[in-house]
Amino acid sequence: MNADIPIGQLIAIFLGSARAGAWLMFCPPFNSRLIPGQVKVLLSIGIALPMAPYLQSAVPVIETSAIIAATVLQIFVGAALGFITYLLFAAVQAAGDLIDVFGGFTLASAYDPLSQNQSSIFGRFYNLTAVTLLFASEGHLLILRGFMESYKTLPLDANFSMATFNRLLIDGVGEMFVSALQIAGPLIAVLFLTDVAFGLLNRVAPALNAFQLGFPAKIFLVLTLAGTAIAILPRVLDGIVDQAVNAVIHLSSGG
Repeated sequence: MNADIPIGQLIAIFLGSARAGAWLMFCPPFNSRLIPGQVKVLLSIGIALPMAPYLQSAVPVIETSAIIAATVLQIFVGAALGFITYLLFAAVQAAGDLIDVFGGFTLASAYDPLSQNQSSIFGRFYNLTAVTLLFASEGHLLILRGFMESYKTLPLDANFSMATFNRLLIDGVGEMFVSALQIAGPLIAVLFLTDVAFGLLNRVAPALNAFQLGFPAKIFLVLTLAGTAIAILPRVLDGIVDQAVNAVIHLSSGG
């Protein structure tokens, strides 16, 4: 049995899959190494298939050079959209890393086979908690829907705005640090006051060696008060999801 598929529609699906595949490589939670590469390829095709009617009208000239140039452009667009989202979600990992630095857990960092780098205890714990909350609250569907809107607002033959990308990149870095401080701020403040208290105690009674006693005390405070920072995580994560969707829409619309 033979099936006739218009070449324009096939190229549209191919270019749409190239954008989706690059986006999946960067955008959390789909960028996890727990998802095999074959699944990501099939998922990128599945994302592009329902958007074929919107893509077919913007297919470039059917020439080798034009198709190669369009493929490179779509890969760059997908990577840019995914990286903007990844930058905002990096705030959760950064918050955990800040807690590890101020709490003294950086000495216990270990190799993370999923990200293939050194990961601290609370940094990894916060990252896993955020991914769990993202799936539980169906935030991943909002992120996916925001990306699929880019096919409408940024067709295959549209020009990509580097000025908008640079502005969103700078704003994303700032939002990442602000969100990280919102998550880890209360616990960091407690640990800072603990250091001040042990410093004053060391001035009053130097023989006690207060700084040596401070390490187990700070670890105890981190383990005891970690729930305070985790309680803030769902509210901050909702804001991160909204910012990520808005950033993708603004970037794809060039606004």
